Amino acid sequence: MSTTKVALVTGANKGIGFAIVRALCKDYAGDVYLTARDIGRGTAAVDSLKKEEGLSPLFHQLDINDPNSVRAARDFFKEKYGGVDVLINNAGIAFKMADTTPFGIQADVTLKTNFFATKDICNVFLPIIKPGGRVVNVSSMMGSMALGRCSPELQARFRSNDITEEELVELMEQFVRDAQEGLHSERGWPTTAYGVSKTGLTTLTRILARNLMKERSGDEILCNACCPGWVRTDMAGPNATKSPDEGAVTPVYLALLPAGSKEPHGQFVSEMKVQPW
Repeated sequence: MSTTKVALVTGANKGIGFAIVRALCKDYAGDVYLTARDIGRGTAAVDSLKKEEGLSPLFHQLDINDPNSVRAARDFFKEKYGGVDVLINNAGIAFKMADTTPFGIQADVTLKTNFFATKDICNVFLPIIKPGGRVVNVSSMMGSMALGRCSPELQARFRSNDITEEELVELMEQFVRDAQEGLHSERGWPTTAYGVSKTGLTTLTRILARNLMKERSGDEILCNACCPGWVRTDMAGPNATKSPDEGAVTPVYLALLPAGSKEPHGQFVSEMKVQPW
């Protein structure tokens, strides 16, 4: 078993994930894994960083929507490294503003990846995060904006300091059902599937951080959510204000918080600063 430290980034064959891998290859003292669901695109991304930039990322196939792929990756990292030191959950999807797909379908598809699959990978990988490990969930300011547009009752539940993962899952499932029935607005939800998925992800991060404090308080694992900013990617489009490398700054900052740091933990961070939730 290797004693080398190891970091892995999901959804990393392009965009912000790719930029995070590039930055970690330069600044992280350990192996850096670029993971992607498509082996061809993932290995091509690794090759480009090797050939064009002289960096040395490694590739592992990982489709966060496929439980078998997630478990196989966990087993690989456990066997080879005894666990994982840094996990950056970057994989996510968004429908374009002009997309005419019915909102109920958008809600279902978006939450499947951005919330439910990310929740599952956290639950599969958290037990093998090593002491001193860092977990970074790439969320979005859109999640904060969506939270602000929810009914006061929903806002109170998402902000609650004792909401459980089970309650959060119920809320996310309720949103999808309400969207499919065309009743989401009257039931207090905003009309943004992406925003609600990220509200859920930031809330999940707060829950996971709280659980880590209870169950592994001596391990000094830090778990945070962040907003990379408005970044020029396939998802956000060409008019966004930041380059992918600029978008990688806050996720990488959280991944590389120095050993012994106590905070931030369970926070939502943007521009390297803790934001109110």
